[in-house]
Amino acid sequence: MKDFMFIFRGGMPESMTPEESQASMQKWFAWIGELSAKGRYVGGDPLLQEGKSIQGKKPVVTDGPFAEGKELLGGYFIIKAETLEEATELAWGYPDFELGGSVEIREVMKIPMP
Repeated sequence: MKDFMFIFRGGMPESMTPEESQASMQKWFAWIGELSAKGRYVGGDPLLQEGKSIQGKKPVVTDGPFAEGKELLGGYFIIKAETLEEATELAWGYPDFELGGSVEIREVMKIPMP
């Protein structure tokens, strides 16, 4: 099996009540449980919004990210699947679609170490 990364964007708005947030987290735990039961979940974590960016030919550090809320990276999973198509099918369980979130699915390239 190959490793794939699910990159989560958008999703949970800051305006959620504690009850809504708890209900959303229960959906996430259920999805992780389903993936784990199938032997597909490797790991993952949410990302804090605060961060830094380094870029340019003469690298400069800036505070960030400075994207719209719907584009902010919210977290990631690493999952196991045979193909990109199978990984895409597994991503349909993402609980934040109803909140406007999205999932980018990418195969992790394995680079042999010398």
